[in-house]
Amino acid sequence: MKKATLLIACVCSVLATNAQTFTDNFESYTLTTPLLGMQSPNWRTWSSTTGGGTEDVPVVSSDNHTTGGSKSIYFVSTATTGGPDDVILPFGTSPLTTGQFNFTSWFKVPSGKTAYFNFQGTTTMGGMYVLDCWMDNAGNIIIQNSGTTVLASTYPVGSWFELKIDANLNTNTWGLSINGTSAGTWSNANNQVFAIDIFPADNAASFWVDDVSYNVGPYTLPSVNGANNLISVTNGLVGQQRMASVKMRNLGTTTITSFDMTLDQNGGTPVVQNVTGVSIPSLGTYTVNFPAPFTLVAGPNVFTATISNVNNGGADGDGTDNTITTTITPVQAAAGKVVVAEEGTGTWCQWCPRGAVYMDLMTEKYGDYYAGIAVHNSDPMVVTAYDAAMGQLIGGYPSALVDRGLEIDPSQIEEDFLDRIVLAPEGTIVNGATYNSTTRQLKVSITTTMAANITGNYKVACVITEDSVTGTTSAYNQVNAYSGGGSGVMGGFESLPNPVPAAQMNYSHVARALSPSFAGMPYAFGASALVGQTFTHNFSYTLPAAWDASQIHIVGMMIEPSGKINNAGTATISEAVANGWLPGLSVDVNTIASAPDMIRLMPNPANSFTNVSLSLQNDSEVSMEVYSANGQLVASKSYGKMSGAYNLPVDTQEFAKGIYFVKVNVNNQPTILKLIKE
Repeated sequence: MKKATLLIACVCSVLATNAQTFTDNFESYTLTTPLLGMQSPNWRTWSSTTGGGTEDVPVVSSDNHTTGGSKSIYFVSTATTGGPDDVILPFGTSPLTTGQFNFTSWFKVPSGKTAYFNFQGTTTMGGMYVLDCWMDNAGNIIIQNSGTTVLASTYPVGSWFELKIDANLNTNTWGLSINGTSAGTWSNANNQVFAIDIFPADNAASFWVDDVSYNVGPYTLPSVNGANNLISVTNGLVGQQRMASVKMRNLGTTTITSFDMTLDQNGGTPVVQNVTGVSIPSLGTYTVNFPAPFTLVAGPNVFTATISNVNNGGADGDGTDNTITTTITPVQAAAGKVVVAEEGTGTWCQWCPRGAVYMDLMTEKYGDYYAGIAVHNSDPMVVTAYDAAMGQLIGGYPSALVDRGLEIDPSQIEEDFLDRIVLAPEGTIVNGATYNSTTRQLKVSITTTMAANITGNYKVACVITEDSVTGTTSAYNQVNAYSGGGSGVMGGFESLPNPVPAAQMNYSHVARALSPSFAGMPYAFGASALVGQTFTHNFSYTLPAAWDASQIHIVGMMIEPSGKINNAGTATISEAVANGWLPGLSVDVNTIASAPDMIRLMPNPANSFTNVSLSLQNDSEVSMEVYSANGQLVASKSYGKMSGAYNLPVDTQEFAKGIYFVKVNVNNQPTILKLIKE
């Protein structure tokens, strides 16, 4: 199979072709050797039309389940990428595209283990993944179409259970049941099937399979029959707008030249498309794109499509397939919430195209509710400090952090995003800017308005990203394990070479600058702040000539004491300029005016010492604290009341090299200065 694009695993389903029925309980086979495919004319391996070899699996003795028997087939892997076990059961000699299909099998997955299989839609393995079915070690089943989850359910861990798939290929209605109880229905993007591929997809895989069967109910085409097959509306957040399309099929023997298509949302006024001047042959398809978007509303959104008046003939030969529905339930985002996903990647990383694909999908699907940042490692786009800090939180590439939570595979970003987007932020962020296109100086203001009372070491950071980054040297070539399609479909990378030449690569979400550090500026809002208070922090950048200012994004972050990102703000340069730049606490310079007082840090960078130079107009209570880049207090002192000019020495000779923050409190008003220790 060679397709393992998740860190999780699950169970799925199958269809048949021209055969009517098939059952295999493995009871007639010899145990262990010879292997399954060597004994059966029906089973084969992924790489061979016959059995045998390292991909074949043994028939083993196993405990009985409710159907009885003492033999089954067993799959196990200790490799990170799964395998080598990989067996195929075709459902005939050609793909099944019409009629009723039923698939049943029994599975057993021990506690702490995983299982996986998929359906292939063409006679060439890897040519079309109809669906992927993953069974994780927590008892969850996840069914995906082209990387999108269409159904999630559960299974009994450590026990035999019956999995059944029923598919009406005429109406593209697929259903899953576990131990006789329905787990739900869905529509498949690829509504055909040729074979099941069973594959242990990761190093936690271990499972048994028994009593595999399928049944095919063939369909006789009437003379004239237009059938609705798939409604495509992407789910999202309440209030987002989505385009919709309906795919119909000619399930008659007569060419279709015209028809009417209606689509409504939650029973509202139907939108009608009159389609004429077409020529759709028998078993051909046609997609109707609706010109105006639909707005997603709270609760279930039920879309209903109906085809009628085929060839101006009124009712067609089969009314059972004229109307289909699909239901999506959008998520209600918390007001002002933006979720950040940081992905560790590199041009040298063979699986990192997966990260690029999922990062792009998230941006396309969720827009400004989502801020993606690609943190490059060991390639020309690396930001060394960012890469080093990210590397402490991930164990491999590609990996992702959503709001700096637990490490995940990029394919799981959406799941974590949906968990975070509903959480009310403690502060909302607006990015402002000024930009001089001649000097290329970008001045950024990150303005945070408190949405809750906070206490503790909250921090602020700013990241600059760039889209459509290109390069001309071989260092910009992207190594691509998906080339050739053997590892499945991956956003077009399956059709590109390995490596992908630099001339064919555009890198997006590329982290270009990080200020002041990964951890952020400590105590950015003081020791505490109240609802409604507003804080502005200023950052300054001179954009290199190679950076495209039109592709730059500014990401402002509010970071919790725990290190998680509480909220963010994202804007292009033009959007930030339109928001307007505001003066505030500077994070990037060494002199800060705090009228009528002046506070200066010098020398900076420092070696063995630096001075905080104060010029105070009135009697003021003064104290000072020094924090490391990760927020640890490394020095502090209280000076009592002071007035006039002073130099307050800071001994830095025992400090490790790096970035520090000097917080000077004058009458409880903090001023924070960035210090570099050489």
